[in-house]
Amino acid sequence: MLAAQSTGSPWIGLVAGITAGLLLALIFGWFTIRRGIDQVVVGTAINLLALGVTGTIYRTQFGKSGTLLSVTKLPPFLGRIDAVELLLLVAAIGLTWVLGKSSLGLALRATGEYPKAAEAAGFSVSRLRFIGVACSGVFAGLAGAYLSLGISGSFAENMTAGRGFVAIAMVTFGRWKPMWVLAAALLIGFAESLQFTLQAAGVQAPYQLLIALPYLVALTVLVVVGRGTVAPAALAEPYVKGD
Repeated sequence: MLAAQSTGSPWIGLVAGITAGLLLALIFGWFTIRRGIDQVVVGTAINLLALGVTGTIYRTQFGKSGTLLSVTKLPPFLGRIDAVELLLLVAAIGLTWVLGKSSLGLALRATGEYPKAAEAAGFSVSRLRFIGVACSGVFAGLAGAYLSLGISGSFAENMTAGRGFVAIAMVTFGRWKPMWVLAAALLIGFAESLQFTLQAAGVQAPYQLLIALPYLVALTVLVVVGRGTVAPAALAEPYVKGD
């Protein structure tokens, strides 16, 4: 957001967000893949680090009172669809093919299911896991930047409001399949827009309940659809070459 405001270009802000996401992902990968430290612990620490750093920079630049930043939003590309939304649709289709058909994708899946098989096939488990973590960092950075530059056109502390944890739930009840995860994201997005529509229509309900609607939908779907979902066998398990 700061990069977009400084340069006057939302695209530069988008690139800066992606770069920040990639950097944090590589730090996460170094601790979890290289050092074998628990992923939950490292992930929590990085979340707190990101929250603290962004909050500190925001207050240093714009004051503790919370001056609301405002920048030019990303321009539409096709009607009301912008380039990022189109990119994500293409990415979901592309990832479905890569993970299901390509040798690299199958090896990457093997590092989460049975790392020894990937190693026996001549792949480096650590390198493949770093590739996966780096890709996740790119998309996470893109998501965060898009929240500011594509949706709100502004920034506020902790504006993600737990959406990252909702994303984890979407991956779970999407059964780690890109197109199903996309469908889950569309469902949560619909619930997000519905709560604004209901508030604008003057529905007589506590606004806190309406704000919680996307999270309630995610929790409900996770309980109903996620039942029986089997996570990758080696998920979050450190791997030492030769073990």
